[in-house]
Amino acid sequence: MWQTNDTVWSRSGGIGIETPPESSGPRPPQVDQHVLMRVFDEIDYGMLVIDAQGRILHANHLARHELASGRVIMSYGNNLLGSNAGFTGQIQQAMESSFRGQRKLLLMAQGDRELSMAFTPLSHPLEADPPSVLVLLSRQSTCDNLAVRMFARTLNLSPSEEAVLMGLCRGLAIPEIARQHGVAQSTVRSQIKTLREKAGAPSIRRLLHRVNSLPPVVPALRIITPMSHNATEFSHP
Repeated sequence: MWQTNDTVWSRSGGIGIETPPESSGPRPPQVDQHVLMRVFDEIDYGMLVIDAQGRILHANHLARHELASGRVIMSYGNNLLGSNAGFTGQIQQAMESSFRGQRKLLLMAQGDRELSMAFTPLSHPLEADPPSVLVLLSRQSTCDNLAVRMFARTLNLSPSEEAVLMGLCRGLAIPEIARQHGVAQSTVRSQIKTLREKAGAPSIRRLLHRVNSLPPVVPALRIITPMSHNATEFSHP
């Protein structure tokens, strides 16, 4: 259960976990607040925590990036809004449902930008602590996941094989990959065969399934200094 006031974020810097009486055993370990913020910033999904008034309590790096772009969602007066009245209405309805204990998924698109948002209640309606909702945003692109590059290095792919893998991740067909790199389609097919063998994948479909199952790691070049636990301090990466 994440919250952001001093009843949960302890003044010593850790998560304020409710602990049993001392006679019941040792206190559980606490996680430093700044460490937790850095963890959120390293995950390749935008993450927002919203209170019952619709105020943003925390936004990780990618969420701040999405808010700053204003393409689908934005922050106004520290409140989560859509880039138009229709999106704002959908967001408000999803938040209201979440504060009643329901999980909601929104699928929104603005031009060529598609954004899915999963609303997950972080408290139960019968609990006494202030209610909050976690909003998870869709990943920007599978190819933006640093783990894909790490995957290629782990398999010892050549630069050309890695380029073919990235093309497949972007949904390109073999003729498109060949045309993009100025090689014959037979060359691309041969490279795909080699990288499938290195990955132990019997088909392109299984190969891409492995890629899509990789941990969501934010590329190092996109990491910035995590903001303090103050949602008004949004910064564009």
